[in-house]
Amino acid sequence: QVQLVESGGGLVQTGGSLRLSCTASRRTLSTTGWFRQAPGKEREFVAAISWSGGTTTYADFVKGRFTISRDNAKITVYLQMNSLKPDDTALYYCASSRYSGGSYSTSITDFDSWGPGTQVTVSS
Repeated sequence: QVQLVESGGGLVQTGGSLRLSCTASRRTLSTTGWFRQAPGKEREFVAAISWSGGTTTYADFVKGRFTISRDNAKITVYLQMNSLKPDDTALYYCASSRYSGGSYSTSITDFDSWGPGTQVTVSS
């Protein structure tokens, strides 16, 4: 498994922006995903990016607002979040897939390395 650390969370007003970062302890050839969990709700998929950066997937509720990207030289994956809404308030986690190489998946059960999370709070 790889160690992951998220950063960049905080408090922002509705319509504001944040950029989350996820830095890994070592290079992998795995899909990286962002998930979030609000109080009283299940953890849900937000976005994912293949190890090469060539393939990305977004949950419908963030399409057009969030952008996932990666810098493999820095072993970091980013989540640019624009037009934030109060419903985006949650603890955001990044995760690395248990599969490497050409495998790509967005299923939460395929991710076995998780960071501790970073809190995002959007005020109305």
